[in-house]
Amino acid sequence: MPVESPVSARATVLALGLLTFATGVVDAVSVLVLGHVFVANMTGNVIFLGFWLAPRTVVDVTAALVAVVSFVVGAIIGGRLARHIEPVRRWLAISLTAEVVLLIALSLLGGAGVLEYRDNDKLWLIGGLAVTFGIQNATARRFGIQELSTTVLTSTISGLGFDSRLAGGTGEREKLRYGVLVTMLAGAALGAGLTRYAVAPVLVLAAAVIAAGALIFTFGPAPAAE
Repeated sequence: MPVESPVSARATVLALGLLTFATGVVDAVSVLVLGHVFVANMTGNVIFLGFWLAPRTVVDVTAALVAVVSFVVGAIIGGRLARHIEPVRRWLAISLTAEVVLLIALSLLGGAGVLEYRDNDKLWLIGGLAVTFGIQNATARRFGIQELSTTVLTSTISGLGFDSRLAGGTGEREKLRYGVLVTMLAGAALGAGLTRYAVAPVLVLAAAVIAAGALIFTFGPAPAAE
């Protein structure tokens, strides 16, 4: 059952939009630097695992498998936090702070050379990032806003077509859906551009964006009384 956001509808969309932007930033790092694997969008990884079953198909099955398993672990952690911490503002603050801490720790380990962005070392980074976004997905889905799962856009794009006037619909939530698409696209473009020069600072940027979302949920205006 969806939870009621502790902040206004506009603040909720803004905060979840920031998390969506961070997804685009970090998936750009994982795909372009860590070897064509997603850490937030698991659909791609499951397809990669399917490719691996075909003969003579070159796929990094270990990276994809680590990402999927780690994402599930993160979702389990996120689910337990959601069910055992009250009130909602405190739960969100703790969940999103956990994400920020993980991202900063991984950026420090990568930036200091403790973990390399290749070979077996990259699996630790992939696993850590997937746990991070598993927590995020489990947190965002509790609001029940299909367009703002923050890590998946398939249903958002489907909704654009299904509810469009061309399909006989009303175009309901069209602006929100386009906004979500543009937000993740912008995050991916920025992340891809920045990874040409450095990687660790990109993860710090994502952490800062998520921290901004956490601040909105923690100190944002309460919903207007009906």
